[in-house]
Amino acid sequence: MEPLFIEGTQKTPSIDFDPSKGALEIKGRSIPENSIEFYKPLVDWLETYSEKPATKTVVNVHLEYFNTSSSKCILDVFKKLESIHKSNNDVQINWYYEEDDEDMLEAGEDYESIIRVPFKMIEIVD
Repeated sequence: MEPLFIEGTQKTPSIDFDPSKGALEIKGRSIPENSIEFYKPLVDWLETYSEKPATKTVVNVHLEYFNTSSSKCILDVFKKLESIHKSNNDVQINWYYEEDDEDMLEAGEDYESIIRVPFKMIEIVD
């Protein structure tokens, strides 16, 4: 299976999904013109990945900001990860947030309450 790499822009996060390591990263700002269009390749990639996932899948989410339409798409990505986890696979989501960014911490906690996947909140202290 091929890795998925999307260069980040001012409006879209960088995506680095490496199936051989089970390492998935979403990093940056997510305010794309069309969130569904941007996130569809990620969900499709995860669908294929779910057929033969790595022994352990670690997802690192370093978002500094995302808009409302992105939040739904991020939830769709997490739901795919949840289905991988429910198939007796080891999945861990690491949610990074700046130490004074209460909104991003709350967003991570909201996802954690919805998705049945181990979540780890990681505070970034400058």
